Amino acid sequence: MLSLTILGRMRLRAIDLVDVFVYLVVLATFSQLFPAVISESFLLSLLTAILLKVVLEIVAWVKKKAIVRIRSDAGTARRAVGVVVLLLIMPGSKFLVLELVDLLFGDAVYLGGFFLVTLLIVVLMLARGAVRRVLEPAAQASAPG
Repeated sequence: MLSLTILGRMRLRAIDLVDVFVYLVVLATFSQLFPAVISESFLLSLLTAILLKVVLEIVAWVKKKAIVRIRSDAGTARRAVGVVVLLLIMPGSKFLVLELVDLLFGDAVYLGGFFLVTLLIVVLMLARGAVRRVLEPAAQASAPG
């Protein structure tokens, strides 16, 4: 569980807003292409995109910690714990997303089940990476140097 100090260190950056907009576009596209993906309004889509951003950032943080534990020179037990955490977080994060969406939005938002939400998350990550690659050269060019 995240402590308050970790949450206190989180800062909203411009790239985080870009991520939310990318997630919003991907989510809206999925709701058009897949009848099982439902969002009843633009506001619910936006709130879902924000939820996805927060959850995926937390999952990425946990995965990074697990990988550090696996790669560390510590004992075999610590590495084993890292592997178990990594193996649990990969499918578990999809169930977490589904449950949080259901809990917060009820029947107004539905992401289509485990396999469709897995595809959604893969596409979100690919779109996020592509947009970041496009924006990165522009950010470096405008940086004082």
